[in-house]
Amino acid sequence: MKKEFTPKLFSLIKEGISKGTIVKDVLSGIIVGIVALPLAIAFAIASGVSPEKGIITAIIAGIIISTFGGSRVQIGGPTGAFIVIVYGIVQEFGINGLTIATFIAGFIIIGLGLARLGNLLKFIPYSLIVGFTSGIALIIFSSQINDFFGLHIDKVPADFIDKWKVYFENFNHVNWYAIVIAAGTILITLYFQKLIKKIPGSIVAILVSTIIVKLFEIPVDTIESNFGNIPNHFSLPSLPNVDFETIKLLIAPAFAIALLGSIESLLSAVVSDSMIGGKHRSNIELIAQGAANIVASLFGGIPATGAIARTATNVKNGGRTPIAGITHALVLLSIMLLFAPYAKLIPLSCLAGVLMVVAYHMSEWRQFKSILKGNRMDIIILLTTFFLTVIFDLVIAIEIGIVLSSFMFMKRMSESVLVENISTDHINGEHLFDEEQLDLPKDVLLYEINGPLFFGAARQFQETITNTHLQPKVIIIRMRYVPLIDATGYQSLKEIIKSYHTRNIKVILSGILETLKIDFEKNGMYAVLDSQYIVGDIKEAIRIASEH
Repeated sequence: MKKEFTPKLFSLIKEGISKGTIVKDVLSGIIVGIVALPLAIAFAIASGVSPEKGIITAIIAGIIISTFGGSRVQIGGPTGAFIVIVYGIVQEFGINGLTIATFIAGFIIIGLGLARLGNLLKFIPYSLIVGFTSGIALIIFSSQINDFFGLHIDKVPADFIDKWKVYFENFNHVNWYAIVIAAGTILITLYFQKLIKKIPGSIVAILVSTIIVKLFEIPVDTIESNFGNIPNHFSLPSLPNVDFETIKLLIAPAFAIALLGSIESLLSAVVSDSMIGGKHRSNIELIAQGAANIVASLFGGIPATGAIARTATNVKNGGRTPIAGITHALVLLSIMLLFAPYAKLIPLSCLAGVLMVVAYHMSEWRQFKSILKGNRMDIIILLTTFFLTVIFDLVIAIEIGIVLSSFMFMKRMSESVLVENISTDHINGEHLFDEEQLDLPKDVLLYEINGPLFFGAARQFQETITNTHLQPKVIIIRMRYVPLIDATGYQSLKEIIKSYHTRNIKVILSGILETLKIDFEKNGMYAVLDSQYIVGDIKEAIRIASEH
């Protein structure tokens, strides 16, 4: 098996893991497991599904991603980024539709890994990532207003604007007990670890609020009042009923889950690499992520990916191998089996406070503000993605954001390709060829191309050369600094050569890189230009030109 497709745990076991490292990993895994519990429940509820689905996902994904993934310290499970997509799918297609979309997304992610596209996903523009991440943060914040203020709205609309209309219509039903619990949760979550670093503030907030609500019978919504009991067992796995019509309906949401999950998991892996000085394996990480989503969906779970916050918590608490991630999943399993009857007592306003802290950390407002001061193209991508995520749909935002980023990239690349009329500059004494002394015959034009000749720059290249008003006998196109030519570039080259040949003007190509000469034959260049006019040296090109 190639190294890039070997799970990190397998390599570490082969190298040997010390007893001290294992002890640290187990302790870190216990802490992360405790931190993950309220988040798994909160993400599930915010996504419009029952709480146990979040716990099941965290257990299954945690074990699979840590065992078969490509990162030393990645923690897998449900994350806030999926809330928007999952909630929308559940509203439109129901729980069965979510299961099918997650199932399909798992195979798409595996396909990305097998196709070795893991490294390419890192090139998605940062402005796009910040745009939809900030949009998701705002939507998560908005989705918690009902529970934060105890408005007790039975059916909250999925649409952002409609949601806020309903909120404003119901603000006269505010529950002050819920507000105090939610605000207290935020304060404890943010500041408790400044007192005791090893104990997560969110856990303290949940324990305190749950005990107070139970003892004093405070009238606020709890998990039990809204969702009933939390099962302390797994349901048997079952294959979803998938037909072609269902696939057509759910393929777009499935691709959104796959793309978002892949991006977030690899971002998390990159962040953790910088924290521990490691290097993850992108492609096997994607394969593990895909497998985790497939298996989780069979057990009724929700989409999973690498969780940046929990992964960072793992690193900060000493986790250095996948043993920590496996331990975190086993801790969650133990809690589900032993303490599920007590988890149902957690107030929803407390979970709302926890998720608002998650939304704040996701918002990346500092990066958002920084990009707004930068390049105009980055600002356009950022704001377009942000507003599409908030007002319309995350699926649309990702699709349009990537298309827009591609167009921006093509524009920048085409602007970077320089086509110069060297012969004119040489005559005017304005250009020197890196100390070269070239004597061009009178009726010879010399153009030099600098940069990749791809579809984004091909039209500019063609117009620059064909729009000359001079009537030479020979045109030399020097291509020593052209590293790449795509199909459109070759087509433009052939059109230029044919155009000049009809006017009895010879074309000579000079300085073609050896790596491109094979492609010349494949793309039919020798059919429009004799091989004697494709030379490797500019002086040879000038000698041939002087003979005509």
